[in-house]
Order: sequence, then C-alpha cells, then structure tokens
Amino acid sequence: MLLELFITYVKIGFTSFGGLSMVPLINSEMLRHGWMTQEEVLDIVAIAEMTPGPLGINCATFVGTRLAGVLGAAVAVLGVLTPTLTLCLLAAVCFERFKQSRVMQNALYGIRPVCIGMIAATAITLGRQNFFAGSVNWAGIGICIAVALVMLKWRPSIPKVIALAAVLGLIFG
Repeated sequence: MLLELFITYVKIGFTSFGGLSMVPLINSEMLRHGWMTQEEVLDIVAIAEMTPGPLGINCATFVGTRLAGVLGAAVAVLGVLTPTLTLCLLAAVCFERFKQSRVMQNALYGIRPVCIGMIAATAITLGRQNFFAGSVNWAGIGICIAVALVMLKWRPSIPKVIALAAVLGLIFG
C-alpha cells in the first residue's frame, strides 16, 4: 500500500503543475485504485483548499493519513514532492557545474534586473492596494517605513520582521 501510494503521488507530482491542475489526476487516481469515492475526493480537495499550504501537499497528507496513518501521509507527501526535489537537485548540479561559465554569468547578469523589476512591481501594486485604497493609510505607511529602517540598520531575520510588523499593525492599525 505504501509503495503504491508513493508511486501514485510521484505520478501526480510529475504530470500536473500544482494547484487546481492536480485535482483531475488526484480524482482519477483515487477512483482507479478504489481508495475513495467521488464524494470523498471532493471533500478532501475542499479541505485541502481551505487549509494553508499547497493543494498537492495538503491532499497527499489527507489521503495518506486516511489510507495508512501518519506513515502514509509522510510517504504520500514525499511522493508528491519528489518531482520538485529532483528538479531542484538537477538545477543545483547544473548551476554548480556551469556557474563559472561566461554564458551563465551573462544570463544571471540579465536576470537580476528582471527580478528586481518584478519585486518592485509587486511592491508598488501591493503598496497602492494597502496604502492608498480609498484614503491614505498613514499608519500603514509609518509601519512600512519603521520596518524598513529596522531592516536596514539591524538586518533581523524574516520571522522577526514579520512579527515586528504584526505587532506594530496591532498597535497602530
């Protein structure tokens, strides 16, 4: 059962692109193996959508737990993550092998401004929605500036930055 569960979720991970694109394959695999009814699959997908985290991992966890307990959940999650882990390892090996390559250096040189632009565009979009929707959110702007100054001066870890922003938001928001 565990091997079959692992192989099924490896197949789901390799042949879908995450999110809702996984649902038809999860549905067909659960029905094909006789592990669940159509209604049970719909319930699992609904629960997986409501809980935090990626749909594929949540479904794998729920299905694995239902079929084989905690060990089943671990095996199913490992199965659905295997494609991603494999591709990341291959990319890391290729990057390590070619990082001194002139082509790779030029590619990275070109990618950096694109990444900075994407981050800036996201910041501007979110800033407009959070700080200027309807009226000016002065408390939000002040919190943003305060957190940015703390980040520049002391370079705290990301969880500390999030906690600081949350506390300031509760106090001043």
